[in-house]
Amino acid sequence: MVLVNDAACKGCGICIAMCPAKILSFSGKLNEMGVRFPEVSNQEKCVKCGNCMIYCPDFAMVVTDDE
Repeated sequence: MVLVNDAACKGCGICIAMCPAKILSFSGKLNEMGVRFPEVSNQEKCVKCGNCMIYCPDFAMVVTDDE
């Protein structure tokens, strides 16, 4: 499962670019800083590689084994 801390996200899009399953995209919503944050389109397709979490410069992504 991919969890997004939208309050910590600065909207750089690195997580979206690094996702091999292509399940992340920018949300239509804005966070407190006024930037679009990523949202997960299909949790079931996540391969749990952790790329989004590893490359996020703001530690706004968490990948867990929980469903």
